[in-house]
Amino acid sequence: MTTRYFGERIKRNEDPRLLTGQALYVDDVDLPNMLHVAFVRSPYAHAKINHIDVSQALKREGVIAAYTANDLGDYWQPGPLLVSPPPVKDITFNQKTQVPLAKDKVKFAGEPIVMIVAESRYIAEDAIADIQIDYEPLASVVDLELALNPNSILIHEELGTNIAAHVIQTKGDYESIKKDAALIIKRRFLYDHGCAAAMENRGIVAEWDKRAGRLTVWDTTQAPVVIRNGLAGMLGLSERQVRVIAPFIGGGFGPKIMMFYQEEVLIPWAAMKLNRPVKWIEDRAENFVATTHERGQIHDAEIAFDKEGHILGVHDVFLHDTGAYAPYGLTVPLNSQANILGLYDIKNYYSEFTAVFTNKTIVTPYRGAGRQHGVFVIERALDLAAKKLNIDKAEIRRRNFIQPKQFPYNNEIIYQDFAPIVYDSGNYEPLLDEALKKN
Repeated sequence: MTTRYFGERIKRNEDPRLLTGQALYVDDVDLPNMLHVAFVRSPYAHAKINHIDVSQALKREGVIAAYTANDLGDYWQPGPLLVSPPPVKDITFNQKTQVPLAKDKVKFAGEPIVMIVAESRYIAEDAIADIQIDYEPLASVVDLELALNPNSILIHEELGTNIAAHVIQTKGDYESIKKDAALIIKRRFLYDHGCAAAMENRGIVAEWDKRAGRLTVWDTTQAPVVIRNGLAGMLGLSERQVRVIAPFIGGGFGPKIMMFYQEEVLIPWAAMKLNRPVKWIEDRAENFVATTHERGQIHDAEIAFDKEGHILGVHDVFLHDTGAYAPYGLTVPLNSQANILGLYDIKNYYSEFTAVFTNKTIVTPYRGAGRQHGVFVIERALDLAAKKLNIDKAEIRRRNFIQPKQFPYNNEIIYQDFAPIVYDSGNYEPLLDEALKKN
């Protein structure tokens, strides 16, 4: 019998463990003498913190510690910038990353303020009610356009603006070809915030072996090596002293890829400080506010066509909601900017985006990581143009596809990896025909 390699179905090796309940998730990690954590989170999207009193919580039986930002000392530092700004001319980029615990002000609902460590999660949760926080609520910035108003409330006062970034990328000359257009489609496209709801929420367990000088962390992360390296640097350890285990994570979808969440930074610190294993598992209510969200965007797009439906050029100006902090830099809006061109041979393009800080949950790459926003804009424009020009929707796409002889095709727009997208190969029309047959 001939062994077949190409096209052969690959046997999945993880299924038996999952189907028989033997798979290890972070919440299954149960260590002797383990402590449990609950967080006091802000009920306000924007507020000053005038005073925090944890004294009553510390009197509750079973509570081991209640940490505020002031208790962290030098460990209280903004998280790392995970992706640097791209090499785009005249870029504006204002760096702001999340802090472990809010200190003087909270910037989004769900931001952690106090970490309670107790003998059980039940005790830790009950102790939340013992914490007294004097808030001074502030007006919230949630509308992207209002956030750019010169008189808007500022989320990060030291910046003097709510602009996280401003980027312009172009090719060709849209304005010069616009006058020759037989049809110009103008539309505003809205894409709102969203959040993932994985089967298993985030969780982390940390155990410090003081005698061996080794830290072991079980984490719902898709990037254990990166988290290991980062934690080692933050905690003053060598990479060899830190082991990060990523067991089954119950679905990732983006929020679990690589983040250095506040909880990821704090739980190992607490394990080392208390010399006992420490565990935190996110509940579903926390997940909706504390785990990062996907991007909201507002696109004001203008697409010029000739009378046969060929795209002459695209002009797109959009706002990107980055939430209260931007640890992933410009990855998401850059992806949107580059992918508006899609599969089509578009020679004239003007794209401008402004990333905006708001009092919302932090935005990071989700499934598609901004690409679908660009695709949505160009594909809807093609549908609208097809209707106006009385051309079949499939036909108008055929007329604009990049042709096989044009590959490799450089679309000239800098992408998330800091270089222009170059399509190495493609033959789109047969794929469209096949899809139409199956529709």
